[in-house]
Amino acid sequence: MAAKEAKWYVAHTYSGYENKVMADIMKTVENRNMSDIIQDIKIPMEEVVEIKDNQKKVVERKIFPSYVMIKMIMTDESWYIVRNCRGVTGFVGPGSKPVPLTEEEVINMGLEHQVIKLDFNTGDNIRVKYGALEGFVGVITDIDMEKKKIKAKVSMFGRDTDVELEFNQVEALV
Repeated sequence: MAAKEAKWYVAHTYSGYENKVMADIMKTVENRNMSDIIQDIKIPMEEVVEIKDNQKKVVERKIFPSYVMIKMIMTDESWYIVRNCRGVTGFVGPGSKPVPLTEEEVINMGLEHQVIKLDFNTGDNIRVKYGALEGFVGVITDIDMEKKKIKAKVSMFGRDTDVELEFNQVEALV
């Protein structure tokens, strides 16, 4: 089976059982040699600064309490393993049919990081491919990988104007 078939699903758990569910599923996957079917399990976390008694403390907190994200190929066996794990109340989806996360949801949740290869750098000349500034030419002044945007100086009406554009809105001028 190809890795392309594996999708991210969300399992609902009892509150506080997320780590136990993750450990149990990982142990079952290892015991049954199913790492090709159940490929990854994550509990999205974020670092939060808490102030208690005038002391700053950085703690990790679950972004989605009571949920575990599982990347797997949905088969009867994989469904059974997750669904019957102690602490799991079910999959997210209508009735008993699990619904995989969309690619956009996976990226927004930070479950998978896409490696973006740009064919331009700061200082390069670019042309705007579409949008309100379609056809305009400019020079890249900054690249923000996190937001997937660039800042550029575009010549408009004889003046250089700072604009912010999406990566896919521009192309490098050769």
